[in-house]
Amino acid sequence: MNEHQRLADVSPDRIFAAARRVVARCDELARATATPGAGIERVYLSPEHARVNRLVAEWMREIGMATHQDAAGNQVGRILPFYGDPEAPALLLGSHLDTVPNAGRFDGIAGVLMALEVVRLLRAPAGSGRPARVPLPFALEVIAFSDEEGTRFGKALLGSAASAGGWHDEWWGLTDESGVTLREAFLDFGLDPGRIGEAAYRPDQLVGYLEAHIEQGPELDARGESLAVVSSIASARRFQITIEGEARHAGGTPYETRRDALLGASEAALAVERICRAEHHIIGTVGQLETFPGAVNVVPGEARLSLDLRGEFDDSRDKVWDAIARDLDAIMGRRGLRWRAREIHSAPAVFCAPLLQDVVRAGIMATLPAGVDAPATLFSRAGHDGMSIADITDVGMLFMRNPGGISHHPDEFVSVNDVAAGIWAFAEAVLHLAGEHH
Repeated sequence: MNEHQRLADVSPDRIFAAARRVVARCDELARATATPGAGIERVYLSPEHARVNRLVAEWMREIGMATHQDAAGNQVGRILPFYGDPEAPALLLGSHLDTVPNAGRFDGIAGVLMALEVVRLLRAPAGSGRPARVPLPFALEVIAFSDEEGTRFGKALLGSAASAGGWHDEWWGLTDESGVTLREAFLDFGLDPGRIGEAAYRPDQLVGYLEAHIEQGPELDARGESLAVVSSIASARRFQITIEGEARHAGGTPYETRRDALLGASEAALAVERICRAEHHIIGTVGQLETFPGAVNVVPGEARLSLDLRGEFDDSRDKVWDAIARDLDAIMGRRGLRWRAREIHSAPAVFCAPLLQDVVRAGIMATLPAGVDAPATLFSRAGHDGMSIADITDVGMLFMRNPGGISHHPDEFVSVNDVAAGIWAFAEAVLHLAGEHH
């Protein structure tokens, strides 16, 4: 019996049971939060991180996977192909388990749990002293990345950077809001900073990387479609911008002599919106704004704001940053202010491999009635761990409909029906890739 016959024989009830299990487990993992009663908050190297790793490791072992937590705190499960070669290269499936503050329960988490259900569907169960295997020409590994969001230390993709061999020693000095360094957090979590290199895959160990994720926007919902092929992941740059003015008495300082840093920052934020709205596929967001000294009766002498800038292509993103910088020069010059920017994150656009786009497309087509047109192809405006993993292997992604396009919020949602379609399509994509490797 070939692999496609095996999946064709899987009943819809079994696939819907898998989808219901994914949603129930998303609910269970949502209870591992530093902020009970509110949106989820689960950050890197926290007690909540350890708790979800333990739970996911249990679920990996339940389906016959060998498990380990790697040197960066990522949780990994592995199941071998039929021929049982322990050194067989693997197709990596997964996403992340960490969250932003006040998060929803599906962003990242659903992709990890769906990957486990794909393994459950494809495996040949253990029996007669034989461990569970998958009838594929490669192993399957499921990875739950530990720090995609960058919430705690301000640096995104730490877990996947380690997996891709891209760790930088200067990161050890990063601090959280309590002043704890990344090195100290590693030690407190029980990890050895000196072994971080052991988390890295070699390119020859991987066949590729596939990830299922909710769309973090409204396009699929507007189209009335469940699933999409992802063509690329947006390029991103992040800046911390400081605006310097002069702190003066609020009552005693006339407007014509004020150098109000907050007003300069406000005008800068509006300039970001104006410039980015005029561009195609460019998004700029000011998500943080602080003023100093922060007193009710003092003209703000300093303002600090963040800028998150994303685009489909690196060159257009960079041209927009140049335009923003020119506007900031004009705004601050007119207001008698000074400004400076520190770039804290830069990631190039990542294009999904044509073969992996093709197998994801074939997987989605398997879920659709005969005669239906090809599924949507979208680029991801959000960042993903695949941006790091693309340094060592080909990446592909599948998007699921997110009603209303709400993400990074407790109202984030994906239906059981769409999860079921996603699991089916994801499993079919793996089988199509296996066919390419025979």
